[in-house]
Amino acid sequence: MATKDYGPSIKDDEQYQALRREGASKEKAARIANAPRHRTGVRGGHAPPYEQWTKKELYQRAAELDISGRSTLDKRGLIRALRDH
Repeated sequence: MATKDYGPSIKDDEQYQALRREGASKEKAARIANAPRHRTGVRGGHAPPYEQWTKKELYQRAAELDISGRSTLDKRGLIRALRDH
């Protein structure tokens, strides 16, 4: 199957397309496909897991990412929304 050209905004069209097929959002697929190759396999920073965050901290992070419906979510819902983002 031919890889579609997504233009200059997507650096790795093949990786982007594979991520979209796996169910990643357009935003997440683009973020990963545009990351430098040497960083895509590297685990994230040194922040503690979301389960150790307070609800207020989770809410503030959700607000930074503009996650809709965050005001109605409990702690578990905020964690799920952040991970799915």
